[in-house]
Amino acid sequence: QVQLVESGGGLVQAGGSLRLSCAASGSMNSINAMGWYRQAPGKQRELVAHITSSGTTNYADSVEGRFTISRDNAKNTVDLQMNSLKPEDTAVYYCAAAGTLLRLRVGRPNYWGQGTQVTVSS
Repeated sequence: QVQLVESGGGLVQAGGSLRLSCAASGSMNSINAMGWYRQAPGKQRELVAHITSSGTTNYADSVEGRFTISRDNAKNTVDLQMNSLKPEDTAVYYCAAAGTLLRLRVGRPNYWGQGTQVTVSS
């Protein structure tokens, strides 16, 4: 089992920055990819960014160039630095961990965090 705990959400003005952090614990040997999803009211959950155990990253087009995902394998943390935030970035952000990158990409990670709210005011 793996437990994921997110922190760092909050309220920020458009153009501002926030940093989300996800602390993972448990059987991390089975995890090869971690990522951040978000879900806005009335919208489907979206994979925003992911990172593999080797450090390969990928971003949704909507956040490319503004968000940066990073991973500290020694500390079992995954952070999401969000810059130049826009009102449309408002959502609940979820950390996720998966045994394979495919599971993450198809929206079926093995583990989910509880979510943290990010609100961007205009």
